[in-house]
Amino acid sequence: MTREITRIESSAPTRQFTVLLSPTRRGARLARLLTTAHLGDWGLPTGTAAHIVAELATNAAVHGRVPGRDFRLGLTVHRDALLRIEVTDTRGDCLPPGPGALDPPSGDAESGRGLLIVEALADRWGVVVGPAPRKTVWAELDFGR
Repeated sequence: MTREITRIESSAPTRQFTVLLSPTRRGARLARLLTTAHLGDWGLPTGTAAHIVAELATNAAVHGRVPGRDFRLGLTVHRDALLRIEVTDTRGDCLPPGPGALDPPSGDAESGRGLLIVEALADRWGVVVGPAPRKTVWAELDFGR
């Protein structure tokens, strides 16, 4: 008799959700609604994550839009204590400033506050380039602290 031994890594996700969405305001809104629905079904807090997804998805729709190419929303939960949000678009040539490098917009500016909101709400966030032509902006929330 042959037995297969499977090793479960402590970093293996306990829950995962990924979806492709159109790079439009409607797609960004759907990203927020899907986040709220999935986290609610998983018994996790939804408010802060929904705000972060709204900002990242809107950025993907406005700044990362390439006609005919969708953006991807990914939610990964590790041991019900850590949520990683990833929004991937196909504008790897258009990188936002990284964590700690954000300048507040002028008082009358109509945009430029999205990543400041992400930085204020997330425990960690960053940008990963590639594979070409993509970039992923990610944020993490620690529910266990």
